Amino acid sequence: MSGFTFVDLFCGAGGFSLGFIETGFTCVLAADHDQYAVRTYQLNLGNHVHCFNITNQTDLPYADVVIGGPPCQGFSSAGLRRLHDQRNSLIRVFANLVANIKPKAFVFENVEGFLTIDNGSLLLDLLDPLIEAGYRVHVRKVNAANYGVPQNRKRIIVIGGFGWDPTFPLPTHQAFGAPGAANACRHLPLCPTLADALADLPPPALIPPGEPQGYVVRELSPLDQQRITLLQPGQSMKDLPVSLWHESYRRRAFRRVRDGMPSERRGGAPFGLRRLRLDQPASTITSGALTEFVHPVEHRFLTLRECARIQSFPDHFVFVGSNHSCILQIANAVPSLLSKIVASTLWQDLQAGRHLQTISSGALLSFVPTVASGMSPVLQRVDMLVRNRYLQSHRVQEQLSLWP
Repeated sequence: MSGFTFVDLFCGAGGFSLGFIETGFTCVLAADHDQYAVRTYQLNLGNHVHCFNITNQTDLPYADVVIGGPPCQGFSSAGLRRLHDQRNSLIRVFANLVANIKPKAFVFENVEGFLTIDNGSLLLDLLDPLIEAGYRVHVRKVNAANYGVPQNRKRIIVIGGFGWDPTFPLPTHQAFGAPGAANACRHLPLCPTLADALADLPPPALIPPGEPQGYVVRELSPLDQQRITLLQPGQSMKDLPVSLWHESYRRRAFRRVRDGMPSERRGGAPFGLRRLRLDQPASTITSGALTEFVHPVEHRFLTLRECARIQSFPDHFVFVGSNHSCILQIANAVPSLLSKIVASTLWQDLQAGRHLQTISSGALLSFVPTVASGMSPVLQRVDMLVRNRYLQSHRVQEQLSLWP
């Protein structure tokens, strides 16, 4: 092995690892509990991946960098938020493993809801052990579109250096096509569109496996065909006659005023179906994309391969398992292009010897929870909690003002 090494915890299908491997890092271990995701990873990236429960591990190998994105479904905005979901405890598992291994750096990725669930308690679960261990940390919400991914996908990226100040990767593009997406990076070129992502694909196959793999259309029911035919680019189920709504959509559309459930336990506003637009980045790819995202021109749903392209997976990357398993692997992945930009910035820091600094104390270097002009009440509380707990200077305000 040459260069720098990394360990990928909760590796899934390997989107996060792919960006690091393409940069030049060598993976000494990748691990996940999902056997199909592990088989996908192994087929595409190598035999250093293993299927096991990470919570039972205490003797993981040393590497220069530890990366990971613990499962997010417990607090994803795509569904009901489950505060006591067992998966939420994996945040502290990740933090404790990093604190024990003490790599030169770590990178953590998760959904934007990670910041606000239980008024920021999961964020503290991550930061407390790491800062106490001596890590100097950036916490920022980013949009993958700002890094050239053809998709508006807001995620939390946390980067820490053990006794040194890592560089947070600079955006490469301006995002657009979603509320607030253009608030940052106005001086940069526009991010790629869905048309760019789907360019040069031939007509899709009608039977598996398709070429490239997963480029297969599924047969529509007469009712879905009727719904899809009526949708114009940019429209969703709310634009259809009520008689054509899914029953599940009907329940979700009205539940906010009928059932009295606290708003912090809800997912985002439902779409049911949405026809995407060629001239904009795609919406966030989720596990429901195969039955909710309609092709911008053709009267059909997106295919697995189109979803993979939107997530910046190369066409030669093959997924193992059922359609349901494969779309979960794709939707849960860190876009490999975003990963590569993060990895390249970290590689440059390590090559330059920035990790040889000797700063004895851990610290929160920056906290950028949003680039919007305002914050929700719960995000305001989290912001105040973080400032009072970790920040002893005005540096965070400088970071906030410089980010856009």
